[in-house]
Amino acid sequence: MSAVAIVGAAESDLGVTGKSIAHLQAQAITRALADAGLTVRDVDGIATAGFSRFSTVQLAEYLGIEPCWTDSTAAGGSAFEMYVARAAQAIEHNQCRTVVISHASNQRSARSRSLAGVFEEHTSQAQFEAPYGPLYPLSYYAMIAQRYLHEHRSGRAALAEVAVAARQWALLNPAAYRYGAGELTADAVLDAAMVSSPLTVADCCLVTDGGAAVVLTSLDRARNLRRPPIRILGYGESTTHASMAAAPDLLRPGSFDSAQRAYAMARLGPGDIDVAQIYDSFTITVLLTLEGLGFCRPGEAAEFVADGRIRPGGAFPLNTGGGGLSYCHPGMFGLLLLVEAVRQLRGDCGDRQVRRADVALAHGTGGIMSTHATVILGRDR
Repeated sequence: MSAVAIVGAAESDLGVTGKSIAHLQAQAITRALADAGLTVRDVDGIATAGFSRFSTVQLAEYLGIEPCWTDSTAAGGSAFEMYVARAAQAIEHNQCRTVVISHASNQRSARSRSLAGVFEEHTSQAQFEAPYGPLYPLSYYAMIAQRYLHEHRSGRAALAEVAVAARQWALLNPAAYRYGAGELTADAVLDAAMVSSPLTVADCCLVTDGGAAVVLTSLDRARNLRRPPIRILGYGESTTHASMAAAPDLLRPGSFDSAQRAYAMARLGPGDIDVAQIYDSFTITVLLTLEGLGFCRPGEAAEFVADGRIRPGGAFPLNTGGGGLSYCHPGMFGLLLLVEAVRQLRGDCGDRQVRRADVALAHGTGGIMSTHATVILGRDR
């Protein structure tokens, strides 16, 4: 258990903003600091990715500060859960006092994400994978989904249920991109345009502008700030592979190990989690991660999500903001998972608030199920 807490959390404008990355970053950071009752002058630590080639350097200059601690580890969507661990360690060792973790992207407005993606021809796996012309990262997740459905004799209905539940949560979140879009049915998911079999367009996350920020400081100091501190109870991470050709087991991602490390640190188990925020780049990501985090056994995720368990009012509240499938997805979604977890623990979520939410889990995924980081948060008692 860490002696560090999250004291501020906020998102920037979302959707189609027409704003620059710098503008969205500044929005998220100033809103999160205001939430904490702090200002930019209090910040002496920065962690961010995706701002530029030298992300923390660029952001520090933009904010007009000279931080004494930075981290710009590039691990995809899980980086922000990793930053929580690094920031907590830095604060506990007096390397810095107040850390801001932030991210923003304007990829929807800038139309910066093509179907060809960012497959890197210079990497070693390119010689084995590029000749087949995969869509990056969609074709890779589709391959994992095909393997999952074959191995566990499951149908696409379980994948569809993940998207249906996400939409129902988004209908309760005024900030969600699909808020007001109406119910999504399983048939609509299954009948949507096939992009890479077995994943239809409704199995894929959104592409939106957006950003977020969280503020961390020591627990002792946090107790004297504006909002109730949210304690960092545990964290763990695992990196397993970069290329599909080198993945040791497509159905045993690093979430199995990152979760166990986080649970051990927090001295908790899956049964202690009241609300979970799990990276949902694609519907298959959720099924595999539920199994990795120990909420069900391998091969049982389809049964686990059935009967409305992960929908509003269900026994297992999951991705309560609407997730990357229906809320927003600005390129890397891991930081938004933390923001929603903090809000649920504070009781700030209005119509989508989960009753008796004392412990929350946020799990980030990066690359092609390559990097995993789990953070467990709890109310200060």
